[in-house]
Amino acid sequence: MNLFGIKSRRTPARAVLARTASWIGGAGVGALPRSWEEQVRAAYCANPVAQRVCRIVAEAVGGAPLVADDTPGGAAALALIGAQSGGQALLATVATQMLLHGNAYIQLIASDESGPLSELFALRPERVVVETDGRGWPLAFAYRAGSQTIRLPAEDGRGRVLVAHVKAVHPLDDHYGLGNLSAAARAVAVHNAAAVWNQALLDNAARPSGALVYDPGERGAALSPEQFDRLKAEMEAQFQGSANAGRPMLLEGGLSWQAMSLSPADMDFIALKDSAARDIALAFGVPPMLAGLSGDATYANYREASRALWRLTVLPLAGTILGAINQALASWGMDAGLRVDPDRVTALSEDRERLWARVSAADFLNDAEKRAMLGLSAVTDDRGAAA
Repeated sequence: MNLFGIKSRRTPARAVLARTASWIGGAGVGALPRSWEEQVRAAYCANPVAQRVCRIVAEAVGGAPLVADDTPGGAAALALIGAQSGGQALLATVATQMLLHGNAYIQLIASDESGPLSELFALRPERVVVETDGRGWPLAFAYRAGSQTIRLPAEDGRGRVLVAHVKAVHPLDDHYGLGNLSAAARAVAVHNAAAVWNQALLDNAARPSGALVYDPGERGAALSPEQFDRLKAEMEAQFQGSANAGRPMLLEGGLSWQAMSLSPADMDFIALKDSAARDIALAFGVPPMLAGLSGDATYANYREASRALWRLTVLPLAGTILGAINQALASWGMDAGLRVDPDRVTALSEDRERLWARVSAADFLNDAEKRAMLGLSAVTDDRGAAA
């Protein structure tokens, strides 16, 4: 087998691999969601910051301009990448799975057993289990959907990859990658708890804006149970809730209103929520400014933040995904050479302009050397010779 590009016959003395830790981070996480499905519901489905930053990266990878080698395999690979299988956009789907789960499994499907490759489809990663040999090396993938399980071999009898496993680095696991969501789970829990707290305050007149103080007049006097229940019922019916915000109070004898301001503890609570939002953006590799988080001045402007997003997050992730796809396609005889074309990325246009200016000003280089430094093909004359 040559899964991950290594043929067993070339490496007879392989090390023993073992799954030594859970990809979700192990035990001791307190009240945090334990399963991946719960983490996804809490983050991607219920948290606006986590969903936004994940979509920023995934949509950037899915919409990145691609180029391929000038070969029939390159043109066919571009067509496979651009086609939608089952309604899914392949690169955006795989990027989302890498961010959330840390693993992506791309099934390579042929029109028939001996036919050419016709489709690429991203499997749900939480449904896939890696099956290994006696020494821990992957042999096949078990795909479970409901009560049914399908065994998908890693390769067919002709050495063609049938399932390409793309995974992020996990220092404690040999078979499964570690997603960004695992590191962001605690910040997501804090941010969601803050939203629940704010909703509760909104349901109870937005914030404790004041207190009713009873002046007994006589020492030791207090409201009777009937008076207390009547006052509580009137407060709930006429003054509690967002619909009654701002309604004036008419107080009877013995009652006075004492206004309250936002306490320092409440101010710290707001700062804690903003800090959790920034931690979420940090875990997914997105500058907070691009996620619409107010008060962030780490980057001077949106152009610098966008450039950092592409350089530090989008391009490395796209390179990992496209590298695995290229390796899988090569087993089908398709030398595609898929890669992102940075010249067509708007956020990186200033970097490219500066590079062109420096290369153009280098008088000690000839035109052929300058074109090579810029990644351009050599100019040929009518006879096909390099000029």
